Amino acid sequence: MESNIGCTLGKWHTMSRNWKVSVSTRLALWALSVVAVGATSASGVQRESDSMFILDAGAFKHHVDFFNSMEPENIVNHIPNRNSWAWMKDNVPFFECPDKSFEEIYYFRWWTFRKHLKKTPDGFVFTEFLDKVGHSGKYNTISCALGHHIYEGTWLRDKRYIDRYARFWYVGHEGGAQPHFHKYSNWGTWALYRRYLVNCDKAFLVPMLDAFVDDYEAWVKEQILENGLLWQYDVRDGMEESISGSRRIKNARPPLNSYMYANALAISKVAEMAGKESLAEEYAQKAARLKPLIHRLMWDDEAKFFKVRRPNGDLADVREEIGFIPWYFDLPDPGYEQAWQQLLDPQGFKAPMGITTAERRHPLFRSHGVGTCEWDGAVWPYATSQTLVGLANVIRNYRQDYVGRKDYFDALLTYARSHRYRGKPYIGEYLDERDGKWLKPDSDRSRYYNHSTFCDLVISGLVGLVPRQDNAVLVDPLIPADEWDWLCLDNVLYHGCALTILWDRTGEKYCRGKGLHVFADGAEIARSDELMRVTGELP
Repeated sequence: MESNIGCTLGKWHTMSRNWKVSVSTRLALWALSVVAVGATSASGVQRESDSMFILDAGAFKHHVDFFNSMEPENIVNHIPNRNSWAWMKDNVPFFECPDKSFEEIYYFRWWTFRKHLKKTPDGFVFTEFLDKVGHSGKYNTISCALGHHIYEGTWLRDKRYIDRYARFWYVGHEGGAQPHFHKYSNWGTWALYRRYLVNCDKAFLVPMLDAFVDDYEAWVKEQILENGLLWQYDVRDGMEESISGSRRIKNARPPLNSYMYANALAISKVAEMAGKESLAEEYAQKAARLKPLIHRLMWDDEAKFFKVRRPNGDLADVREEIGFIPWYFDLPDPGYEQAWQQLLDPQGFKAPMGITTAERRHPLFRSHGVGTCEWDGAVWPYATSQTLVGLANVIRNYRQDYVGRKDYFDALLTYARSHRYRGKPYIGEYLDERDGKWLKPDSDRSRYYNHSTFCDLVISGLVGLVPRQDNAVLVDPLIPADEWDWLCLDNVLYHGCALTILWDRTGEKYCRGKGLHVFADGAEIARSDELMRVTGELP
């Protein structure tokens, strides 16, 4: 009886939002709902008629209470644990799914991301390590994971955090870039353009154009090779002790070259917004010149994989996870997708506890020991995050039969499952690919390591909110139709609207009807009976 009443009231609540029902009628409906089923259901479904949202945020507070209780808080930045729930409630999209362990990690990653937020005399920044490390710069900042920080922070409702963090890096040192900005490769310019596709904040992005150009040209001046590619040490890609790389040899590597391609595209797009047509064309051409070089000089046609090219002109004899990075930016032309077979091959990159950083069949796999940040095969969340973005792009944007939704779903669930240490949620630097044991876990250096994404992979990958510039909302879920009977992503700020995306196989969970539904500011803009790609127009 209660379920039926709740569903009926839910329909009336939607009508009251969309049909401009009178205030007295809305109040009457609200009073009826409180008497009939209470303000919220036990499952956390929101019942108040004056709310645009489906979920009751309070139903997820228990996750944060548990995180706060796990251990003493010995390092405190801008938002202490005691205020973490209030901060999350104000800032993050809420997510619910049948797999409560997976759901827990979604909130855990927002909780840990908040730990790294620092308020400094130069504005807000995010750290990579909570503990002070010797290779960091001002305020313990490191540029290596800047792209990951921006991707994750894109979904925060308070845009000041990423705005000021970006300005810190690009213009925060006497009007120019921080001195340690190029200590590591990064795709920050592309990440900020991609963030614009979510928040449409042209007023922030366009004034950054000159700084983006300065950053790009500095990389070219510092590290261009005669063949047109750029060189990088493995350690400066954040991927030291690799099979193919070196801390001292100037190899042409897929990461930096892919980042430069993407950053050039982003500069071209921002220049268009600024009305600088010649600059836009110049950087479009830079990207266009770099793309075929990556195809021609980094693709091993025998191994069917993008690889490191050494100074002597030889390609490395090993497939490494960095060979998937070009797809992070949709860089490869159609016809190279066979590389993704290696993702599913146990002799390639597939391991019980994640995606390995080198192919498992190679004789030097896991040969470098433990304790010096080895990328010779162990699972790194940094790389897993990149590979999963690339995998989502391949599934959505390329016609191929090598990988599909189930592969993304399984890989993301394995990634979530790896977030455990001593029975509690945990994220560190890197882990054993067989048993999930974290390597170097018991230190403030490794604990809560902010060197990867997770929440963005749920929002834009699994649930499928794909950022784009126009007024359309594209939702392309990467969940196999037979896996989950329901899920909800709620209170997502997108193009100035509050989005809700829900899947309800029977219609009984959320009382909004069967199927996949997309709401913008409370109004339904897209739906499908099946869990499939849908589009809708923002109001």
